[in-house]
Amino acid sequence: MLSNRERKIVERFEKSRKIQSAGSLRSQIGEEETFFTMMRRMARENKLAVFSAIVILLIILAAILAPVLTPYSYSDMDLMNRLSPPSSAHLFGTDEAGRDILTRLLYGARVSLLTGVVPTIMSMLLGALLGVVSGIYGGWLDDLIMRLADITLAFPSMLLAMVIMYMLGDGLINVFLTLALVNWASVARIVRAQTLQLKKTEFVEAARVIGVRRGKMIFRHILPNCLPTLIVLFTLNVPAAILTESSLSFLGLGLQPPSASWGLMVNSGRQYLYAAPWLSLAPGIAIMVSVLAFNFLGDGLRDVLDPYQKK
Repeated sequence: MLSNRERKIVERFEKSRKIQSAGSLRSQIGEEETFFTMMRRMARENKLAVFSAIVILLIILAAILAPVLTPYSYSDMDLMNRLSPPSSAHLFGTDEAGRDILTRLLYGARVSLLTGVVPTIMSMLLGALLGVVSGIYGGWLDDLIMRLADITLAFPSMLLAMVIMYMLGDGLINVFLTLALVNWASVARIVRAQTLQLKKTEFVEAARVIGVRRGKMIFRHILPNCLPTLIVLFTLNVPAAILTESSLSFLGLGLQPPSASWGLMVNSGRQYLYAAPWLSLAPGIAIMVSVLAFNFLGDGLRDVLDPYQKK
């Protein structure tokens, strides 16, 4: 039998040994990364992604503050100053109707950001829901959803968007619907592949064994683990939507004058390309910068959110 003093010594020894083993295990596993620690790691390792995020933020602020940043209206015409070159009064010059190019760029940023973000959110919600349902339930439902996705992906995205826009007609709402219908299939296939992987994990198997319903399993276990992939897909699909809207407007199937759209501005300046190149050059550069910024930001987020990319 141990005395009280010896028992206390043994208890203190066992407690200190547990603390040391826990500390050693923590040092081997490493601390769990939060969203803010991942963002700090991205800022430390990928300066280009941080710079791209700053560029995107500046574009958003410029679009919101457009009435404050310019004294003109995007639809005000001044035929006496049509096709004026860049000057102190008009930093980027004027178009064929005497409208200020910089003003139309700022207001066009609103259209481009909306057509990049809103349809992407719609397509990702639809694609993620159909993808996770397809992966969880399987069977004839999986076959039906995946065959619809295959049919959608079989058509060139630009051609399919042109056909849908021709059927629906022009307008911003129809552009949203068109881009959402064109882009949902790729999201659905990616989410389905991740769902099939997650179905084999122990925590999903345990939830199924204890009787958790499939609907609850989808929103509690599957979709939260697909979120990092969806965030990366969002940043990569936004520039694709911006390019598609610009192409539709360039072809005359998107927004119509006098709306301020970057693609529409490129199209309207095409016939003056040699006499007044700033008409198409300014919106073309704006499209290029915004698309590159979203792509570089998506690459940076992929590096910090993908566990296989972590160093």
